[in-house]
Amino acid sequence: MGRKGRRTRDHARRVTRVGAVTTPSDRSALLRRSVLAVPGSNPSMMSKARGLPADAVFLDLEDAVAPAAKVAARASVVDALRADDWGSQRRMVRVNDWTTAHTLRDLTDVVGPAGDRVEVIVLPKVRSAGEVQALDLILTQLEREHELPVGRIGIDAQIEDARGLLHVDAIASASPRLEALVFGPGDFMADIGMRTLTVGEQPPGLAHGDAYHHVLMSILVAARAHGVAAVDGPWVQVRDAAGFAASARHAAALGYDGKWVLHPTQIAAANEIFAPRQEDFDRAVAIVEAYARHLSAEGGHRGAVMVGDEMVDEAGHRIARAVAAAGRAAGMSVTADGATAVDRAQ
Repeated sequence: MGRKGRRTRDHARRVTRVGAVTTPSDRSALLRRSVLAVPGSNPSMMSKARGLPADAVFLDLEDAVAPAAKVAARASVVDALRADDWGSQRRMVRVNDWTTAHTLRDLTDVVGPAGDRVEVIVLPKVRSAGEVQALDLILTQLEREHELPVGRIGIDAQIEDARGLLHVDAIASASPRLEALVFGPGDFMADIGMRTLTVGEQPPGLAHGDAYHHVLMSILVAARAHGVAAVDGPWVQVRDAAGFAASARHAAALGYDGKWVLHPTQIAAANEIFAPRQEDFDRAVAIVEAYARHLSAEGGHRGAVMVGDEMVDEAGHRIARAVAAAGRAAGMSVTADGATAVDRAQ
């Protein structure tokens, strides 16, 4: 194994040893059904976000903040993070991308005074693995300087242009801090010259297919190959509830873990759509429990079993485990009908 491989492995081990903090080994289980974007220059909106049922909230220092307001926004974000009335939301901060003059100050001015409250740094417009690695190195320095557990702060990487998509596999494996890949549709559409002014909408003139399918699947496959989450970008027409739901269902059907939301009214729909349907959860639990029994000595060590009218082997069992785990993470429990199905499957 080369020195680079040893460094990555040693870094991963070092992070996993950190006391009672979230580590790369368990970050993939965290809910990201709804990730709420909040301008870092708006204290009122940041205050309201703390009481909302989003799985995660990111305080934005990038696109939502005018250049002249960047410095003041950093102080406002620190004040918001230091508040004591946060719920269970995962607290995130989106910094400016590396092509700007703001990234380093975003990190030092926020992680310094509020690093114990920041759980994830969102890095936009990621085009190479080196950009993620640079962020990792700076976070490590800041954690050491401020006596924070090294590796505690995770990274979400936004894929927002053609170069980022071409390098998405390397980006997904660039750091043990990486928690998720996030699709940024607006900047991506501008970068490749897609002919529509509505972010996320199919461009006029496209007679067949889905203009975003290749992009979404490329990001998803890279994320799954390297054990990180995949999160879809926002639906910007915040009053179009039907459009948001359709976009979210499309991403959920592909296998995405969640979606960015721009308005509180989108949160409930995202939480519902990116959780399993109740009937699917009930059936998944039935399959998992039946399969475990039939693999045992008591069940005859069988590798393929009948659950209802369906023959289930290890591939079906793996799918069922994923659905059951997602449902439990979302707080679901088996219904009375589902419990009956479990009993019958035994």
